[in-house]
Amino acid sequence: MNRLPEDRKDILKELIRQLHSGVSPEEVKERFKQVLGNVSPVDIAKIEQELVEEGMPREEIHRLCEVHLLVFQDQLEKQKPEAPVANPVNILMEEHKIMLQLVEMLGNISKNVQNTRSIDSMVEDMAHLKHIAEDFQDSEKHYLREENVLFPLLEKHGVKEPPAIMWTEHDRIREEKKRFTNLIENHGSISFQEFKERLSDSADALKEILSSHFFKENNILFPTALRVFTAEEWKEVRREFDAIGYCRFTPQHLIAKPQPEIGEEHKMQAKAATEGVVEFETGMLANGGVEAVLRTLPVDVTFVDKDDTVRYFNKSEIFMRTKAVLGRKVQQCHPQKSVNVVNRILESFKSGKKDVAEFWIQMKGRLIHIRYFAVRSAKGEYLGTMEVTQDVTDIKKLEGERRLLDWKD
Repeated sequence: MNRLPEDRKDILKELIRQLHSGVSPEEVKERFKQVLGNVSPVDIAKIEQELVEEGMPREEIHRLCEVHLLVFQDQLEKQKPEAPVANPVNILMEEHKIMLQLVEMLGNISKNVQNTRSIDSMVEDMAHLKHIAEDFQDSEKHYLREENVLFPLLEKHGVKEPPAIMWTEHDRIREEKKRFTNLIENHGSISFQEFKERLSDSADALKEILSSHFFKENNILFPTALRVFTAEEWKEVRREFDAIGYCRFTPQHLIAKPQPEIGEEHKMQAKAATEGVVEFETGMLANGGVEAVLRTLPVDVTFVDKDDTVRYFNKSEIFMRTKAVLGRKVQQCHPQKSVNVVNRILESFKSGKKDVAEFWIQMKGRLIHIRYFAVRSAKGEYLGTMEVTQDVTDIKKLEGERRLLDWKD
């Protein structure tokens, strides 16, 4: 990356300090315009990365992003990224449009409800609100595709700060979605007046954060990806998007399965023919057998090497994993609020103080058991960490014994 001239960085830092001290964005708007007048989305990513490398807190970098959008909103709107119809960026932007339409609908319903005297008279509106809440819940696939595919690849190209900032905003969006969904699901347990007030708050909060977040992605993050990703990388991104899945409102014409490449079947056959055998201390397995065994285990397994780099996972039935995480630092695979815990575990494993760390959480009504194991050589050398995740809901219900096969022919 070419580095930003020192004088421009110094001016940016000073303007950010002014914002931090309470000066309004409007007051420094013209100065920002002079400094950032010809800065492209990729340059913005470079600026953010350089400032963080020099020790500026990410929260302050977020301020830079916010003011940049305020100053150049009209200009950026005229430079919207253009991507082929089936390109992942286009899919994401179309989903943005639909979610903004949902927010607009939510706002209109909220305004109507303010003039309604009882919840009994808003049967139709309540049905619409439930539908909106369900769409927002299903939109989780949108954010998972970005976090598990797009962000890791941007990081591999040296673009680290914009994805980190966007992931932080994803967590805020999730909190607002959860708050709205809980309100709709539990509306009968509160007064109608409280329901109206909380509905208005949720509508305003979701509109504000989604509008701002999508604008940043559409005008900074996505143009950067379009500039730095290769054609082959875009094909892999699309394959990973397909594997994760789409939202129920994603336009179907955008996600039609691409035709397989000519000769792909022959490539797979040639690969199978060259498979050998892997020998272990307690036996041996064909290469294909090793993968089949690991994939069949009733647990999700992820291996992180001694340098904290993700090297392998067997499947992703509980927590989302895509091949884009391979080669990525494990700290970048977790929300910022969890990184401190991740580092504590890794440090204790590397020092030899601990060998196991475990947690259990409730997720979608299921009990999930998460364990981390230090992987060591026969000589005790630290080789890495293995994460084992298991849904133990049904196991926890077991009682007594079952000694006979209960299959029905």
